[in-house]
Amino acid sequence: MNIITPTADGSNTLYNETIGEHYHSKHGALQESKHVFIDAGLKFASAGKSEISILEVGLGTGLNFILSFEYCTQNKIKLDYNSIEAFPLTLDVINQTGYAEYVAPSIWNDFTANYDLALIKPQNISPLCILEIPHTTLAEFKADKKFDVIYYDAFSVQHQPEMWSDAMIAHACSFLKPGGTFVTYAITGKLKRAVKANGFTIEKLPGAPGKREMLRAVKALV
Repeated sequence: MNIITPTADGSNTLYNETIGEHYHSKHGALQESKHVFIDAGLKFASAGKSEISILEVGLGTGLNFILSFEYCTQNKIKLDYNSIEAFPLTLDVINQTGYAEYVAPSIWNDFTANYDLALIKPQNISPLCILEIPHTTLAEFKADKKFDVIYYDAFSVQHQPEMWSDAMIAHACSFLKPGGTFVTYAITGKLKRAVKANGFTIEKLPGAPGKREMLRAVKALV
């Protein structure tokens, strides 16, 4: 069961009783998503580009997606967004998050109107956005294409250690284009070594509120 829970910045998150963890930081769900995935990930990777492709590990509540969708719409960047989700939330639960207030009505409406369909096949939800939500695990995910950015937003290593194994990180990184960006809220010595072993240059960035640091890594061009 998932329980709506307020966070320190006034935005809500969900507490997953099965996993025993919140979907976002208790210090601020909205702040974390903007800081880690939009500012450190999307804005960095999309600079000077007219289109971008993103692979998200863990759609969850859809917060990272709607913020990405709005940013790309505002900046006229064509967005191809794939978000793996093994245990998709119901549309009713997503509507209860209150996230509609953080984006333009058209962004929220395009997302929620196409959410269930995107779980089945890719949806052109606007002239600038394609959304696909593969209903699968990362371990079972396959794709013929490569992506510009990976948002690695799995539950923490304490609650979902299998998602942070060297093999799983290598599998995720295999879907990035040369020069692509891997970004996550977490940073540990083990994670840095695993990403670096796959040909990435590592950056330690200031973390979102409640975390001292976060990880951004760029895949070698050759």
